[in-house]
Amino acid sequence: MKFFKKIIYFAIPYKLYALLNILFNILYALFSALSFVALIPMLDVLFNTTEIIKDPPDYDNIFSLKEYIINFINYYISKTVIENPINALILSISLILTLFLLKNISNYFALYFITFLRNGILKDLRNKLYQRLIKQPISYYSNKKKGDILSRITSDVIEIQHSFLSILELLIRDPLTITFTIIIMFSINSELTLFVLIFIPISGLIISWIGKVLKKISTKVQKEQGEFLSIVEETLGGLSIIKIFNAENIFIKKFSNSVSKFFKFSNTLLNRQNIASPLSEFLGIAVIGGLLWYGGKMVLIEQNLNATTFISFMALAYNILTPAKSISKSFYSIKKGDAAAERVLEILETNDSSINSNNLMKIEKFKSKIEFKNVEFSYNKNELLKNFSISILKGKSIAIVGQSGSGKTTIVNLINRFYEIQNGEILIDNIDIRSIKANSIRGLIGMVSQESILFNDTILNNLLLGNPKASKSEVIKAAKIANAHDFIESFPKKYETNIGDRGNRLSGGQKQRLSIARAIIKNPPILIFDEATSALDTESEKLVQRALNNVMNQRTSIIIAHRLSTIKKVDSIIVMKNGRIEEIGSHYELIKKNNHYSKLVQMQSL
Repeated sequence: MKFFKKIIYFAIPYKLYALLNILFNILYALFSALSFVALIPMLDVLFNTTEIIKDPPDYDNIFSLKEYIINFINYYISKTVIENPINALILSISLILTLFLLKNISNYFALYFITFLRNGILKDLRNKLYQRLIKQPISYYSNKKKGDILSRITSDVIEIQHSFLSILELLIRDPLTITFTIIIMFSINSELTLFVLIFIPISGLIISWIGKVLKKISTKVQKEQGEFLSIVEETLGGLSIIKIFNAENIFIKKFSNSVSKFFKFSNTLLNRQNIASPLSEFLGIAVIGGLLWYGGKMVLIEQNLNATTFISFMALAYNILTPAKSISKSFYSIKKGDAAAERVLEILETNDSSINSNNLMKIEKFKSKIEFKNVEFSYNKNELLKNFSISILKGKSIAIVGQSGSGKTTIVNLINRFYEIQNGEILIDNIDIRSIKANSIRGLIGMVSQESILFNDTILNNLLLGNPKASKSEVIKAAKIANAHDFIESFPKKYETNIGDRGNRLSGGQKQRLSIARAIIKNPPILIFDEATSALDTESEKLVQRALNNVMNQRTSIIIAHRLSTIKKVDSIIVMKNGRIEEIGSHYELIKKNNHYSKLVQMQSL
């Protein structure tokens, strides 16, 4: 329960529901025990063994209250038996029914209040998990599987929710039911009660022994569930590629292998868990069998216990079996919940990204320049940037070109602080970006990437992502600058048109122009275009390029490009090779040098 204890802190906002649940569980346990005690007067009436008390008892003091209540009940029943035995029977039955009614009402309210507690914890856990996940840097997800993260935020949280119910029952209702029952049993016959208590620790040890490996198996089950969810996520994301390469059978086999492992682990886990109920029931019946022998001897041979009391004692003993069985089930459930809690806490206890720490400064404006000084960056021991130094003045446009893997996109990722540099400095207005909040830096930047990332929502809501406070007229103006307004107006619902998952109801050029419009609405002083036209056809590229030219006016622009024809008008071109700067200059200056850039242009013109 090491990990599970930490989850309990999420119950603090719902402590009122927890206290009410505890109160009604106490009442449930009390009425559960008393309902079986009420059998004694009914049996006495049925078997005509009621001890007749003719005179009402006297009340002496608070210390004799228990004896007074018992004697008064006996007196009242005696009086009723003498006057009318049937009325005495009806009275006894009414008492039993009342106690069982109160017991079940208490049970309902206990479950009623725990519902708010469980679902509240579920809500807060998921909110906390999502907040922690969305605030992690991009580097956090480099070695993570999406399916495993989805498994933790869905099935693992639900497992914790169910286990939390089990632990409250384990700590409150069932132990109290057993405790109240044993107290009453002691008041009836201490010798028989001690006989019962001998078997309880033995049962507990056996159940504990069976549950030792549950947590380990449960962890395997949850991990494998994350695996096959990852396969499903990859399949849906790359379905067209799978089909074009006729690779359906490869993925079917891959998924089948993962599900088979899940099947195997789940069977082991559930079979181990399922043994709890029959085992605890058998152990309970074994206790009842022993009690029948021992108590029967006291009734039939020693005759120091009357039959009606023994029958009621047996009912009380059986009343221990149900909560004892429930405790054994809860024990297994908590083992599973602890394994789920460990996986959830792995995310929750991940250190908050320091890139938005309150100790860092905040900048509102971009004033003069962005500067890279001897920057070096490696990923998985692969050196992507080596001694990289450039200066980008405000209002100027630069293009970064080079072969794939030369470090172009890495430069953009470092400016956005998606990753942290190992050596050197990146300065904005002569301030090291490591001393500036990442959110503050990103507030100055608008970005259009090669893959137009849009969301399953309306066109308007996708555009407002850049600036949620923008007016409709500002949105329309941005769409016009991005050459997107005309095609938006052609839809029946215009700006309220839903564009589908990842914008799949739009063409590539339409998606890219929406991405540009989204960046314009943000109105940032720095614009980054990461191969924004490389995936487009010629006609779409011309429309997008015209939009880019409109946007770049009087803004600091960084363009990563494969198509060199799109960057002729920029102020400076940086040619990259193997993480280093090969040459710098304008388009015409680099052509005159007849070096690496000139060769790239010639190759693309063929």
